[in-house]
Amino acid sequence: MMISKVYISHSREDEEMALQISRALWRVGLESYVALYNLSPAISLAERASFGLRNCECLVALLTKKGSFSPEVCQEIGLARGLDLLIIPLQEEGANLPFLIEHLRPLVFRVEKYADAIGLLIKTLRELSRLEWLKVTCPKCGEEMTQYLTPQVEVDEAMQKGGWLETVCSYCQNKIWLDARTFEPKL
Repeated sequence: MMISKVYISHSREDEEMALQISRALWRVGLESYVALYNLSPAISLAERASFGLRNCECLVALLTKKGSFSPEVCQEIGLARGLDLLIIPLQEEGANLPFLIEHLRPLVFRVEKYADAIGLLIKTLRELSRLEWLKVTCPKCGEEMTQYLTPQVEVDEAMQKGGWLETVCSYCQNKIWLDARTFEPKL
């Protein structure tokens, strides 16, 4: 089974970090579910989580030092285990792994190097999926374009040379630099 949808489990305090993952996954063509805490008063958080998990192939557990103790995160991990989903722990250095996934090999990160962890997550998902397209929003003109996803070998080379990939906006013709880890555009 190919991965096309990812559920991002996170604590309330880590919502911005989860959204960073979600935006990076969107750029490489993966749909993601983030149980945003401030959405839809008509649908409970539990229902959003259940719907999201049942409609994805993979759970990314964002486990920070505080977030790893979140009851919601632990319950989402339990439901994902029960649904036999692939679970990829993204663990802050020094955070605990919940017992249901302590046997897994986490992608460990430091907060100041969080983008590196997102890059490693994307690389891991590329190995399990057929990701072919990259969505880029030009920071100059705001237009969204779709391009072939840079081969992983070239991404790895760019990371060794400073971490940037180069492209050109097909609308305004401005040069755009992409963070090789997250594919986030910069002028």
